[in-house]
Amino acid sequence: MVRGLRGLGLAAACAAAGTALTAPSAAPPSAAPPSAASAAASTAASTAAAAQDGPDPGAGTSGEQGVQPGAPSWTAFVPPVPRPPGAPSSRPARPNAPYAPAPSPWVRGRPAEAGYTAYIALAGSGRVARVDVAAHTVTSTAIRADTAEGVAVTPDARKVYVAATGQYQVIAVDAATLRATPIVVGAYPQDVAVSPDGSQAYAAVTGGDTGPGGSSAVAVIDTRTDTVIRRVDVGAAPRRIAFAPDGKDAYVTTARGLAVIDTAKGEVAGEVPGIPDAQGVAVSADGSRVYATRPDADLLYVVDAAHRTVTRRVKAGAEPWAVAVTPDGRKVYVADMNSDSAGVYDATGRRHLADVPVGRRPASVAVTPDGSEVWVGNGMTGTVSVIDASADEVVTTIRGGPPSTTLGASPLAIAFVRNP
Repeated sequence: MVRGLRGLGLAAACAAAGTALTAPSAAPPSAAPPSAASAAASTAASTAAAAQDGPDPGAGTSGEQGVQPGAPSWTAFVPPVPRPPGAPSSRPARPNAPYAPAPSPWVRGRPAEAGYTAYIALAGSGRVARVDVAAHTVTSTAIRADTAEGVAVTPDARKVYVAATGQYQVIAVDAATLRATPIVVGAYPQDVAVSPDGSQAYAAVTGGDTGPGGSSAVAVIDTRTDTVIRRVDVGAAPRRIAFAPDGKDAYVTTARGLAVIDTAKGEVAGEVPGIPDAQGVAVSADGSRVYATRPDADLLYVVDAAHRTVTRRVKAGAEPWAVAVTPDGRKVYVADMNSDSAGVYDATGRRHLADVPVGRRPASVAVTPDGSEVWVGNGMTGTVSVIDASADEVVTTIRGGPPSTTLGASPLAIAFVRNP
């Protein structure tokens, strides 16, 4: 059975529909490919739904680490309506009315630099949240995608690509107009990444099974035409993708290990041996190191990119899932799913620096472009824990739903981009 967050993400979607859940981390059986008619109907439905807006999970109280009263929520800010002259200052309370969360007063370290936007894939609510990074404020949840488990943005911030894992699609969204274009890539795409030059998007077509007949492809999308121009066979159940800073290589985790794609040739150039059943992947800003996680063995791997060899195997927390590295290349953060924490390591993997308690089932992690904050998406509690990278402590939490809502919004991927 494929190791992946499809079990968690699709379970979140079921929870939103009122389905009882007993094993949120179990992946469902492989699904048969849809007929041409059903695929066409699904595509049309996804196109119509992608830019619609509607109710979001509300904000609720929580005992989670770092959650403060009035913390930002997935409810987008709606400016208040000006009162007519002479109108009374008070007004009746409206249940679940959106409010304007102020910039977080709990950030004790250096706040994130202004001028950046985060896009967060909310698998449980079938949306992508747009967040003002400096203010920790949700500005929109208009982008929709069935069980969104992956999100990426072009460097010019004009297009957002969403892995609609509940469908066979990646959805390309114009960031300004929200016009959505569904791109059929194959069964259960779990991740999407955009090349450093913005010319291509790679989609990990994870599929439903690691055995015969399962998926082994990465779909290469031309971002100018939003069409699939190539498929690269990387091995069973591709999961996560990270580009080298120069764009020459793309690293893909699979059920077999860590594959390396030569992006110019559009083919696998090699494989890093000794990392079976890899999940998360990240590349240092100088391209010299690659980091990969192996959840079933509780391991973090440090890879010499030039020689494609493992230089260190690090014992991580319980079920290390996602990994990110700071822009200065000094620290590595790992979302330890079953430890409910983020592990912090030095770049070489020789020193374990800290374990930062976050929410339940952390499954995504990303560092702000200026390196001041680390955002950890908590799949079960549906929140994003914001860690001050200088102190390695949670300073505020963006909430995705009340504690009574199983899995909340399930933030399973986070992408940052400089505002145009």
